[in-house]
Amino acid sequence: MKKTLDKQLLNRPQEVIFCKKCVVSNQRPRITFDSDGVCSACKYAYRKHHEIDWNEREQMLGDLLKKHRSKDGSYDCIVPVSGGKDSGYVAHLLKYKYGMHPLTVTWAPFLYTDIGWNNFIKFKDSGFDNLLFTPNGKIHRKLSRLAFELHGDAWDPFGYGQKSFAFHAAVKFNIKLIFYGENGEVEYGGSLKYIDQPYESPEDFKEHYFKGSGVDELVKAGLKSGIFTKDEASDRAFDIYKVPAFQQMNKLNPEMHWMSFYKKWVPQENFYYAAEHTGFKANPERSEGTYSKYASLDDKTDGFHWYLGYIKFGMGRTSRDAQMEIRNKHISREEAIALVRRYDGEFPKKYFAEFLEYLGITEKEFWEIIEFYRKSSPHLWKKVKGEWRLTHNVWGGGTDD
Repeated sequence: MKKTLDKQLLNRPQEVIFCKKCVVSNQRPRITFDSDGVCSACKYAYRKHHEIDWNEREQMLGDLLKKHRSKDGSYDCIVPVSGGKDSGYVAHLLKYKYGMHPLTVTWAPFLYTDIGWNNFIKFKDSGFDNLLFTPNGKIHRKLSRLAFELHGDAWDPFGYGQKSFAFHAAVKFNIKLIFYGENGEVEYGGSLKYIDQPYESPEDFKEHYFKGSGVDELVKAGLKSGIFTKDEASDRAFDIYKVPAFQQMNKLNPEMHWMSFYKKWVPQENFYYAAEHTGFKANPERSEGTYSKYASLDDKTDGFHWYLGYIKFGMGRTSRDAQMEIRNKHISREEAIALVRRYDGEFPKKYFAEFLEYLGITEKEFWEIIEFYRKSSPHLWKKVKGEWRLTHNVWGGGTDD
């Protein structure tokens, strides 16, 4: 399929500019820059460290939880978890500091890593009820293949479930309060629509998280191409990938909140907290494509999510990690640039064969898709002596710098 449904690609500026304070570029969807060349995520980080009254936010959190806390020990909130550092921090904090009674819910990864599964078990065994949902494997694989070809990201069906399943659980168990971790749009650069609110509307999920194209568009394309049969395309199994119907939601009117609105969000500190309280362990070696060892560990396909981001936007996993650590004052911009230069765009070869097998494609088909997205981004990529190179990078070593 030589086309894309990723609507984010239509809005990329043709002139590549990097933030003066971190290493993000204006290619990140929905990010904005001020007149001094500082990105919206860095501006929010300044607010986070210097302007927000976290004592006031703590009081707001206390009032919210008091309103929803059950008196008989029944479930009073839903917390989507993976067993990772961030969700472990949120769930443990709610239960053991604030006396809530969370039902944790998990939308399963495509292919669990050993350490991801072990961290999930450790989390559960640290004192939590958990509902683990694994979607229809045949449908899930086909959706992932379509997402890889049409969105340039096989990860998207996981994203659909990650956002929708908590709402399904809330409706099923009649639990009004849902707690996620961070508001990624303000923390990492994106829409500022909810910068001063503790929640967002599911109506914005497609634009903010699904590349402007949800599961319905993929199913329609899959039916047209023959990847889905008519019976499969009408299967109610796709309902789980979407937030419940308005009629169901309106009866309960669930509230989705970000913990990052109430607590200063510092992923490294979340790691230390989860390691102490939920048994979370980091990888013994760095993750491919970056220098870090403690984030995005549970799925063998995660590396390709980050690699395709590098292909489509010129920034990979190292760029994301380094941006975050600059904003949280852990490393300097100079250190971040050196890390990006060393690791960004590293190919995730460890699970490549399993990734191909999962999608049901050949290595040749994989590289054809990569080639398509590179050719669709001539302002980012140029072929020099048969080798693809970025036209611009943060250290000034691109072909056009």
